[in-house]
Amino acid sequence: MARRSATRRRPPPSDGYLYEPSERRVRGTWAGHTVVDTIRALLVWPPGHPVPFYLFPRDDVRTDLLAPAPAPGDRNDVARWFDLTDDETRAPAAAFVLDVAGLEEYIGFEWFGRRGAGIENWYEEDTEIFVHPRDPHHRVDALPSSRHVQVSIAGTVVAETRNPVLLFETHLPVRYYIPPADVDFSVLEETELHTSCPYKGTARYWSFTGTPRAENVAWSYPDPLPAVAPIAGHVAFYNEAVDLVVDGVPVARPGG
Repeated sequence: MARRSATRRRPPPSDGYLYEPSERRVRGTWAGHTVVDTIRALLVWPPGHPVPFYLFPRDDVRTDLLAPAPAPGDRNDVARWFDLTDDETRAPAAAFVLDVAGLEEYIGFEWFGRRGAGIENWYEEDTEIFVHPRDPHHRVDALPSSRHVQVSIAGTVVAETRNPVLLFETHLPVRYYIPPADVDFSVLEETELHTSCPYKGTARYWSFTGTPRAENVAWSYPDPLPAVAPIAGHVAFYNEAVDLVVDGVPVARPGG
């Protein structure tokens, strides 16, 4: 009998667009208008991008608020661009139609990393979402643990605990969230950086003030989303920039 083989599971690489229907009600508002309201959205993953965006059926979009616009020059997969306008307010190049077979009958909106004004609020059902749509194949679990975790930077122990919360997130390194009482804030300095995550919320950051200085090496979610509530107020450090020892075993730094 031939011996079976196993292959590590990973989403298959693709040089084309991937999409799937979403059963969530998705709404987008701008300048007091509900521009999109649909239960027929498509989640679309463009080639080379790890996060999806939404496309919407034309019948579920306020096309009367769209006006043809010149291409901003940074997307070669778009057939047509549109401004959002109600004659009083205008958001340039906020909407588009893709030049992709099978998707050309849908309308998309710029929102991930957008440089200018556009859709102001996005909702899945009645929950506001931020940054980009949440990927249904992306999981985040925050699990309280009793592992012994020690974090050092340039030979200085900056955190040590036996009560961490381990955060497991699809395709990312395990992050070790340390209770604030077990973090040495005397060697950390809070910065002005804040970032938002559609799965966890808005984070604040600290730099290591020792030698050499490490900028924005630690972060915390003071008010995380309910799904990851156990990490509230805890401090995590970039595995890529610190020395981690878990239960006496050094953790290899991730490659990126």
